Amino acid sequence: MILSDIHMHSSFSTDSDAPMASMIEGAISKGLKTICFTEHLDYDFPLENGQVIFLVDMESYYQKIMELKTRYRSRIEVLFGIEFGLMPYLAERYEETARSYPFDFIIGSSHLINGQDPYDPEFWKTDTEEKLYSSYFQTIIDNIASYKNFDTYGHIDYIVRYGPNKNQHYSYERYREILDKVLQAIIDNGLCLEVNTAGYKYGLGQPNPQADILMRYRELGGERITIGADGHKPEHIAYDFDRIENLLKACGFRYHTIFRERKPVIVPL
Repeated sequence: MILSDIHMHSSFSTDSDAPMASMIEGAISKGLKTICFTEHLDYDFPLENGQVIFLVDMESYYQKIMELKTRYRSRIEVLFGIEFGLMPYLAERYEETARSYPFDFIIGSSHLINGQDPYDPEFWKTDTEEKLYSSYFQTIIDNIASYKNFDTYGHIDYIVRYGPNKNQHYSYERYREILDKVLQAIIDNGLCLEVNTAGYKYGLGQPNPQADILMRYRELGGERITIGADGHKPEHIAYDFDRIENLLKACGFRYHTIFRERKPVIVPL
């Protein structure tokens, strides 16, 4: 059984209204032993209705997680993480944040393409789905080239959650050339690849990344994976973890990784 979920959000992230304690209680009710909060920190994210979004009150977040870590220490391990919304020109700002707090775990993610949000329906009017998917994968390559002080690359095909056809016309084979570059960059730079089960929640029938990409990562020699449900509500914690365990074993994986104090810890599947 997978007993850790190391990608989750609470009301410290703009897109969640769940109190941190409710997320911890939800994890305990599902029998988890370890969780990591990874609140969204996306510098220069586009304004929403004139409001700044996806920034974290870091000091309040840190103090709260230290309080809850102590309160719940006899029932569950609570780790302190962050999810950086990467863009190359922001590397120095993220490095300053990474060095300012004692994080256990840092996720690097691509959420924007040239400053545009794939969640916005207007974004999909700017080009074809195929070209926009390819542009998204290129952001991963560019981000890793510019900044490497994180532990796993999050949901590398995140964009398919919001595409007009989602993953209907999407496969490793169709995007083989650029996906191989993405996977090789992750491997060459000693990063983990995140397996994010929110793809099931979004109706894709697959995690992010999907199975054919996970198999290719393994073929290329990639072994290091992290697992998270990207939950923003208690009911989404450890989403379909029983399903992902079987899929990962079928793809040839035998362990996953959690991080404490930025140090990897190997956990058998």
